[in-house]
Amino acid sequence: MSGPATIAALLAARGRDVVLLEKLHHPRFHIGESLLPANVRLFDALGVREQVEAFGMTKWGVEFISPEHDYQSFIEFSDAWDKTMPYAWQVRRSDLDEMLFRNAVKKGARALEGHRARRVEFDADGATVQAELAGADGSKTSRQWRARFVIDASGRDTLLANQFKCKQKNPRHNSSALFAHFKGAQRLCGKQEGNISIFWFEHGWFWFIPLADGTTSIGAVCWPYYLKSRSKPMPEFFNDTIALAPALAQRLKDATVVSEIYATGNYSYMSSHSSGERYLMIGDAFTFIDPVFSSGVYLAMHSAFEGADVVETVLDRPHAAAAARKRFEKRIRVGPREFSWFIFRVTNPTIREFFMDPRNPLRVKEAVLSVLAGDIYDKTPIWPSLYALKALYYLASCRNLARSWQAWRRRRLNIRDVEVSAP
Repeated sequence: MSGPATIAALLAARGRDVVLLEKLHHPRFHIGESLLPANVRLFDALGVREQVEAFGMTKWGVEFISPEHDYQSFIEFSDAWDKTMPYAWQVRRSDLDEMLFRNAVKKGARALEGHRARRVEFDADGATVQAELAGADGSKTSRQWRARFVIDASGRDTLLANQFKCKQKNPRHNSSALFAHFKGAQRLCGKQEGNISIFWFEHGWFWFIPLADGTTSIGAVCWPYYLKSRSKPMPEFFNDTIALAPALAQRLKDATVVSEIYATGNYSYMSSHSSGERYLMIGDAFTFIDPVFSSGVYLAMHSAFEGADVVETVLDRPHAAAAARKRFEKRIRVGPREFSWFIFRVTNPTIREFFMDPRNPLRVKEAVLSVLAGDIYDKTPIWPSLYALKALYYLASCRNLARSWQAWRRRRLNIRDVEVSAP
């Protein structure tokens, strides 16, 4: 909901007649609770920063824990290239999404809950959007709207990508996840209490996200074959998985699960294109990548800001529409591409060493932290240092050729396509 509510608010504030459809009713559960410092400017632009600050848990940095090291590694966003973005927040997504939804209403959007878009039919004059309404008694009715332009922000439902058959599994990554909320988890102390923690383990990595209400979001992102191996009830399987990361298990020894345990199957994908003459696909409706660096909400909101300008151009200056869409196609791929370079290698021992012992030759640490903060669209001059970091990675990999070869072979095996059904 972060993407659709953002673009609805922006367009409604500019005087557009916007209909925003939400398939469920707020509040509703959603994963993706860790924000990036670059989100702060977007919240400022929407006029909702104070509301986020009121229910968010301040996040100053990231903690990394590796089973191959006897110490923790801490990095802070204040050490990034641009020192003006030192923090973000951890948020309960039900709070964030409902707040953004209500903000869109406040800005003038006609926002409708319990309306699930089912199909869009395009013609020379616009589009017909068909939606389904579920009644409290289980009955279903249909509604439809005429629109001059359609923004698909349907998330992982990928409405238009499925309709156009342009959604493609990411051949270079393949992950599954299981996650839940806990009470009583042992957190870091002081300023670091709100930091996200990343725990590597044999089959992938865990996230540990502290929320302001005392709950902690715990999730395991693992290779699909591991989730497929489950032969016991989900609570037992999740506990067994947590036990594979002893440092995490220690922090959860007095904790209890206070939510459903969720599971999701293979989920990394990208659509072949993100726009057409009368539509855009933004956020997860276009692409979804592994959440290891908490980029999801930021990429959705940023694409909404970019997309709002495209919509204005298409509707008001059709002669410039093709160029605007071309720029959008190029820009919307920047974030997933830059994050993915690290995501594809996050379980590689060389990258693990970099995160466990971060150094700053040629300002590479500052550049990496800028990426992790989401500072990839502005004019911060991080790119030469990022290229240097990648060169150092390849040199280190060549120096440890046997280890690198084994890691490459193991990853090739791990990303093999295994069909996993969400239990």
